[in-house]
Amino acid sequence: MLKKSVFFLISCLFTLPCLAEVNYLTTAEFKTKIFDYTSNKEWKYEGQPCVVDFYATWCGPCKRLSPIMDELSETYKGKIAFYKVDVDQEKELAAAFGISSIPQVLYIPSGGKPSLQVGLYPKEEIVKLLDALCQ
Repeated sequence: MLKKSVFFLISCLFTLPCLAEVNYLTTAEFKTKIFDYTSNKEWKYEGQPCVVDFYATWCGPCKRLSPIMDELSETYKGKIAFYKVDVDQEKELAAAFGISSIPQVLYIPSGGKPSLQVGLYPKEEIVKLLDALCQ
């Protein structure tokens, strides 16, 4: 029994660095990594396609969306970057995108215009949007 526990612990430690992750963004990081909406009028993003999940820690639907995004970040690792923005902490950024209800997810293609999805959608619908981002 002890051997199985030790083996499981060691295998977990070796797989952790390989897991994709959802990164948390501040307003300043959003302006640097994605788009500086304060100095640019025209949307321009040339980076890897990405997803920005606007959420709050107290939001029930946001809590249900979080593990789905975590799982999909692993599925789309290397193809799509996943970010989260806490609307209570990053009020300026939330206001810039008119976030008035959550969750809202911003899907940003490389070189194209972003689209905003309001509410909690089934995983299958999110996958369709992510597949479209990869094209």
